[in-house]
Amino acid sequence: MAARLTFLLAMLSSLITQMFGSGVFELDLHEFKNFKGLLANGEPCRPECRTFFRVCLKNYQAVVSPGDCIFGSTVTPVLGTNSFRVGGEPLSTPIRLPFSFGWPGSFSLIIEAWYSPVDSNNPDLMISSFAVQRQLEVGAEWSQDVQSGQQTELRYSYRFICNENYYGDSCSKICTPRDDRFGHYTCNPDGQLSCLPGWKGEYCEEPICLKGCSEANGNCSKPGECVCREGWQGTFCTECKKHPVCKHGTCQQPWQCNCKEGWGGLFCDQDLNFCTHHKPCKNGATCMNTGQGSYTCTCMPGYTGVNCEMEVRQCDSKPCRNRGHCVELDNSYKCNCTPGFEGTHCEHSLLTCADVPCFHGGKCHEKDNGRSYSCDCPRGYTGLNCEKRLDKCTTLPCANGGACVVLGGVSMCRCHTGFTGQRCEININECTSNPCANGGTCHDRISDYVCSCPPGYGGRNCNQLTGGCPAQFCLNGGSCATVPGGSPACFCPSSFTGPHCEYFAVTPTVETEGFQWAAVSLAVGLVALLVLLCMVAIALRHIHRQANDERTHADAMNNLSDTQRDNLIPTSQLKNTNKKVGLEVDCGPEKSNYIHKNYHLDYNSKDFKETPLQEDKSHNYEKCLEDKIPLSRMYSEKPECRISTICSPRDSMYQSVFVIAEERSECVIATEV
Repeated sequence: MAARLTFLLAMLSSLITQMFGSGVFELDLHEFKNFKGLLANGEPCRPECRTFFRVCLKNYQAVVSPGDCIFGSTVTPVLGTNSFRVGGEPLSTPIRLPFSFGWPGSFSLIIEAWYSPVDSNNPDLMISSFAVQRQLEVGAEWSQDVQSGQQTELRYSYRFICNENYYGDSCSKICTPRDDRFGHYTCNPDGQLSCLPGWKGEYCEEPICLKGCSEANGNCSKPGECVCREGWQGTFCTECKKHPVCKHGTCQQPWQCNCKEGWGGLFCDQDLNFCTHHKPCKNGATCMNTGQGSYTCTCMPGYTGVNCEMEVRQCDSKPCRNRGHCVELDNSYKCNCTPGFEGTHCEHSLLTCADVPCFHGGKCHEKDNGRSYSCDCPRGYTGLNCEKRLDKCTTLPCANGGACVVLGGVSMCRCHTGFTGQRCEININECTSNPCANGGTCHDRISDYVCSCPPGYGGRNCNQLTGGCPAQFCLNGGSCATVPGGSPACFCPSSFTGPHCEYFAVTPTVETEGFQWAAVSLAVGLVALLVLLCMVAIALRHIHRQANDERTHADAMNNLSDTQRDNLIPTSQLKNTNKKVGLEVDCGPEKSNYIHKNYHLDYNSKDFKETPLQEDKSHNYEKCLEDKIPLSRMYSEKPECRISTICSPRDSMYQSVFVIAEERSECVIATEV
């Protein structure tokens, strides 16, 4: 909607510009040639081709076609016969086609040459016809053109000019010069207003006042004048008017009365002091009012009197000492000293070497036959009498802006940054610290350095990347390119990452994933195989041990004699020689066969201690040991276990006790060690 409205406004503006305008299209025919004196149909003119022209001006057409001459048309009188030049009567001025609308900037033109016989009006008497289309800007300059036909040629020129008071590219801008109360201006060639001298404003209706006239306090109705507003006066209206009855006052704003010095009151008509009004004191003296019209003057040196009007003679004060003679001068005096004295007032006596005038051990030498002297001062002192201590810094001039200082009686130079040495004469080489990175070349300067950077680097120390790709900037096959801003960047392969492609990519590719899963599967398989082999070995070992235990138990049972079998006693008759000793029985509820274990019984110890001599570590059995339980109690609680004893040799202090499983193989056999 907005675009359509904008288009309509543009079209309306164009139409209004073209509707309102005023100009004229001018066509100037220069020369026409009819080489053979023939008509367009090839027939000859009789007796000659009396020629006139028809001109048709219309809108621009890519292919000019006959039709209405919407821009205008005209017919000339007979201008000549056959070949002729146009000039003078009957066509002394160019052909003019006036416009009452804006010039569009382009046109189509049809020029026809016709034969005008005396006694005929036949339309077949055309000699030639020319049709052109052109772009044309408004201006006074003529555009030349030549049109050639099969047997004719026409030379002419054309232009488009604006009528009076019309300007612009389409002669649609109106500007009428004027010099009245509504404006004072002329028109520029582009139709802009040009103010007459002394006028300004949008329509040149404002006069330019006198240069320097106060804009706040004055105005004007015509150029070059300055009319003051009420309360102001002067050529430029910069002077205020004081109150009409103000006598001895001034103003800064209209109608003020600021009293001058020595005057007071509302209208500055009261005399405040005599000194201000009469200034009686002379020669720069200071006047002080003492009241009632009296005063006193404080005189400057050299003057005296009531009004300080009398000059004092300076020699009257006897300023010369030691009998010196005072001589009056115009504005001063001088003393002529007697021999042996000197100075402005003859206050200094002339010394000789006899008076020992040299200080600090200086040597005195007489001069002028003993009337004067000179001192040879020791090192570190100077002056007429060696009274001045020599500044040590005068012997040590510091170079390169260094400042000499004396510390502890020793003079030294305090150097500016970038210099060193006793006299600051050595320029410090700032390049010794190798500040330039990335192969940059360092150039020493005064108190500074400059780095010449290799391609691809910049900055003060060549530590910043610039446009372009340095050598070896991207690693692992990465490609370098310059990104917007001029800095290089690396485009890495899929397996690498990082600013310079220096790291492996976190997410592996398909080939890498396959390789890693294969490696993991192989490792898991190897571990499983190793565990299986270990389990098989443990099982074989357990089977082997179980077979050995059964074989050992069978041999032991076969070796029992009948006497020994008779020694089996009931539980009631079994006695424990040590009441504190208990028998520990290890029963395993999960055992399928009994297990033979050897336990060492220590009857001398407080508690019963077991020392396993042989144990199968391949299996973890759940123990059901009951500590410190008497054997009789064990038997009563475990009826399925039968306890028997076998006598040992008499010299033995131990007994062999066997616990044999009768119904279920859950008991452990304990034997003597």
